[in-house]
Amino acid sequence: MKDFIQAHLMRSLMFVPAHREKLLESAINRSADVLLLDLEDSVQPAENKVIARKNIKKWVSEGKFTDFLVFPRVNDRESGELLRDAYELTIEGIHGFMYPKSKKGEDVYFFDKLLETIEYEKGIPVGTFKIIPLIETAAAVLNAQEICQASDRVVAIAYGCEDFIADLGGIHDEEGQSLFTPRALIAMAAKAHGILPIDTVHINVHDLEELEQNLRVARNLGFEGMMVLNPKELELVHRYFSPSAKEIKDAEEMLQLADQAKSQGNGVAMINGKFIGPPMIIAAQKVLKKKMLIEMKNSR
Repeated sequence: MKDFIQAHLMRSLMFVPAHREKLLESAINRSADVLLLDLEDSVQPAENKVIARKNIKKWVSEGKFTDFLVFPRVNDRESGELLRDAYELTIEGIHGFMYPKSKKGEDVYFFDKLLETIEYEKGIPVGTFKIIPLIETAAAVLNAQEICQASDRVVAIAYGCEDFIADLGGIHDEEGQSLFTPRALIAMAAKAHGILPIDTVHINVHDLEELEQNLRVARNLGFEGMMVLNPKELELVHRYFSPSAKEIKDAEEMLQLADQAKSQGNGVAMINGKFIGPPMIIAAQKVLKKKMLIEMKNSR
């Protein structure tokens, strides 16, 4: 899990209805880090789910998604479609699955064991396919820590705000007050267990000013990425979940000063009148690691 997280960018996770080839074609020409090839909510009626699975297998086998992490969003445990989704799409070129309606740890454990059984049967190393549980209910928010711990496959948890608000019977207010507490709880649960918190989609896809306001809050809360509905959102999402030039410069200077202090036998280094402690060094290392991953992606 940790190796996977450290080796991949997950700033933007873009939904693409997998039964619509025109949208798949558009998606591969965009800059999203992760493609959430949807088999669930946006794929209706049921016969379109068959088309969606066929499209994913075809496009993966043709190598069209090689520049992306690929996480199909499968159908939920009660749908009657989950086994077909998992069995047909546990193939090379798929990195894992977004698992919807994860209300408690048991739901994720169930999906983990389903994947394990399929991996055994197909001769695939156990643990190959990762899981991103989707937190969409009040119960799921309260059980977020349990969900994070339910499987070693879990690399991130993602917040689905619209289903959450419907389950809660609340209101998605303009100020975002009704979403603040669940977002904070999800981010804290993820960070407490070493996985990535992914923020909810921005519904008003044409209102980029509102998107930017949401991104500021998301960054402040500790989110590492956001689910995306429209490609026009990607530039802003990447800007907020990438280190700025100043952050990179400060991180490089901080590590340089810390190394100098260590080589000179000094126990403490300072920058701008502030002591450079271990947490600051760890944060600086993360900044430079993300910078490297972004440079690697941009060079492809």
